[in-house]
Amino acid sequence: MNELENQLEYIEKCKKLIERIAEEKGRSLTACISTFGCQMNARDSEKLTGILKQAGYVITEDENADFVLYNTCTVRDNANMRVYGRLGVLNGYKKRNPDMKIALCGCMMQEETVVEKIRQSYRFVDLIFGTHNIFRFAELLYRTLTETQTVIELWKETDKIVEDLPVERKYPFKSGINIMFGCNNFCSYCIVPYVRGRERSREPEEIIKEIRALVKDGVKEVMLLGQNVNSYGKNLADPISFAELLRRVHAIEGLARIRFMTSHPKDLSDELIEVMKTSPKICRHLHLPLQSGSTRILKAMNRRYTKEDYLALADKIRKEIPDIAITTDIIIGFPGETKEDVDETIDVIKHVSFDNAFTFIYSKRTGTPAAAMENQVPEEIVKEGFDRVLKVVQETAKKQALLLQGRIESVLVEEPNEHDPSLLTGRMSNNMLVHFPGDTSLIGSIVNVSLDECHGFYYFGKRVEQ
Repeated sequence: MNELENQLEYIEKCKKLIERIAEEKGRSLTACISTFGCQMNARDSEKLTGILKQAGYVITEDENADFVLYNTCTVRDNANMRVYGRLGVLNGYKKRNPDMKIALCGCMMQEETVVEKIRQSYRFVDLIFGTHNIFRFAELLYRTLTETQTVIELWKETDKIVEDLPVERKYPFKSGINIMFGCNNFCSYCIVPYVRGRERSREPEEIIKEIRALVKDGVKEVMLLGQNVNSYGKNLADPISFAELLRRVHAIEGLARIRFMTSHPKDLSDELIEVMKTSPKICRHLHLPLQSGSTRILKAMNRRYTKEDYLALADKIRKEIPDIAITTDIIIGFPGETKEDVDETIDVIKHVSFDNAFTFIYSKRTGTPAAAMENQVPEEIVKEGFDRVLKVVQETAKKQALLLQGRIESVLVEEPNEHDPSLLTGRMSNNMLVHFPGDTSLIGSIVNVSLDECHGFYYFGKRVEQ
């Protein structure tokens, strides 16, 4: 029996068990998943939700449920703190419902110190597993329902990729697709290679097969996911470039839009730029993390490019694809960073004219080289630098957004506006949100919208009949 068949069998075992428990309680059992972190985690949660649903749970957003799972992130320390805080609330629920099961998975669980803390201080947690064995969730769920002790299964590494398990998508019309797992870059501030493992690429045929099935099921837009998609395919028996994978995905009939995340500047190829330029299905948005504009700090971060390298690449992309939106990540307060280094970062922001930037204060992650570096920057200096950078980012993003004023753009309608039910919210090819009057029957369709009022990071507009 292969791993997929094994897990499908465990889903059936869980289903029979949950049916019996539900009959004894006289009601359906509920399950809630809370997701912390990146798009990779969001996609993992869709898989976990699919397994829970097929096993017989009714999925809810209420954490006062029979089974609660936190899919955790550990990129920044405050993500860990949020999980610990929320566990205290769950403990209260469990005291009122002793049959409640509490589970933790994701990147945070790959840290030995975290798992030890949970074992010592949060003994009411029933299941702990990491990033490498998510595909074994059905088996772990069954053990959790049948064993009295905490189930802990953590793997340091794996070369296994198991797909085709049940998935419950958040949106019926768009989906993330894992094309690779892990990371080989070892940026000195980043915990990801230690918790997600080394790069492992999926076979292109499997990716294409999955996307074709999604399109048949009504998906119009896919996002190809990897810690560094630019290095996709290098470790396969028959190597293939990410650009070539994009060509093959572009050829899938019925697929309207292709996105991807994330690209590392050090190996974004001319071939990829050419494919983006000539493929109308590929969205006009590129997320290209900068992290710092200072070559000195970039070297300490082990990013393997200079300020000049990044600027030359951004200029080339802007020249070849003039209508592209470039977004980025920026870290302020890396060890040893000075006011002059922050000035260098601001210089890059102004030169590239980023359409948006996710700006973070450096978070010291135990186990990374940066955590042991001297010259940790005092909090007040970090805050000052952060505020300066954020001000320029906001000014630049607004200036870029204003360039679209009065244009008509195609928009994938995603959901009702959360503040005004008479409006719909959709996303343009460049990833910017636009709100406009419309009926919910339009959700999941691509419509033309005039961009009438710019509000910095989003637009208000009205639908234009095609």
